[in-house]
Amino acid sequence: MKALPYHAKAVIGRREMVTLPELGLTLCCKADSGARTSALHAEDIESFEEDGHMWVSFVTRGGGPDSPVHPVRMHLHDRRKVTSSNGQAQWRYVIRTRMRLGELDYPVELTLTDRRDMRHPMLLGRRAMRRLLVAPGAAFLHGEP
Repeated sequence: MKALPYHAKAVIGRREMVTLPELGLTLCCKADSGARTSALHAEDIESFEEDGHMWVSFVTRGGGPDSPVHPVRMHLHDRRKVTSSNGQAQWRYVIRTRMRLGELDYPVELTLTDRRDMRHPMLLGRRAMRRLLVAPGAAFLHGEP
């Protein structure tokens, strides 16, 4: 067996609680090694220019469809074409923010998309899981919901 090309920072389960401090959110996310980019549930997404910079405003929910809405306004980092698991491509807005996962605290890029029909409001993709190992049979290794 080959050795890992890096030293893993942490082992995470298939589901973990994460905090997005700049958004004031703590939520359950699903680790998805099949997804390149991470995604955050967002509704009423609008981009606008202010003081020469692009911004995006949206509302999100920390839990299911019955949880209270949480309005957010962030600098717009990018706009990317993302192909979902069903093969459909769509343009999505991208924000950059810090993410806390257990003892780890690092920047992540999140695409904004409507995930109201999904079980988890956030999906953690490969780019955000660099140097992490996923234990698919475990969940909430870094804190219970």
